[in-house]
Amino acid sequence: MQNEINFDDQRFREILDKIIELFSEFGIRNLNMDDISRNLRISKKTLYQYVKSKEDLIEKLFYYDQVKWEDEFAKIKVEELNAIEILFTVSLLVTEEMNRISSKVRFELKKYYEPAFNQFMIAKQQNIFRHMVKNMEKGIREGLYRSDLNIDMIANLYVKTLITMHNKDYCVMQDISSEELFKVLFESHIRAISTPEGIAFFEKRKAEIQEQNRNNNS
Repeated sequence: MQNEINFDDQRFREILDKIIELFSEFGIRNLNMDDISRNLRISKKTLYQYVKSKEDLIEKLFYYDQVKWEDEFAKIKVEELNAIEILFTVSLLVTEEMNRISSKVRFELKKYYEPAFNQFMIAKQQNIFRHMVKNMEKGIREGLYRSDLNIDMIANLYVKTLITMHNKDYCVMQDISSEELFKVLFESHIRAISTPEGIAFFEKRKAEIQEQNRNNNS
């Protein structure tokens, strides 16, 4: 399927972005292809130039998510940033994704499109795992992370926790959001693996970001 997709087509990307917004607002099951084309103000013929069916659309949305993530990650100048700064940058991307795709949409994808969802989650876990391993190796070289880390085990635990977070039954506190959970996971991870120098840098950057957010909201 991947060879059939041309994500260099800006029109196609715009259509997929708008469909994600529609699904977040109305739900996936509540929209058929007629509803989608009508809301996008395009003909069904135009829509079917890009996708064969609603199931095909869902599969392409999964793959599009991976492409967008890699596009955003490629913009990060990893050679110019230390390991903790990279994690701060990536955490913003994760938070943006959580805000962009509602828990309702995730639930419907898992319930009604389970094979495609499972395949997507496996690929995503493997991708995050690879990035986490590279980040820890970089942090150790920089003296920001402890040298005695079991890198593969820590990366695996982090990824599993990150994925499990999206389960609505994960936390007994009903009013806590996935974004709040992620912030706790992110900070706990850095504090657990960092040297004193790494923790000092983390505290400095955290304070700077909090100050920046306060200024932006004032």
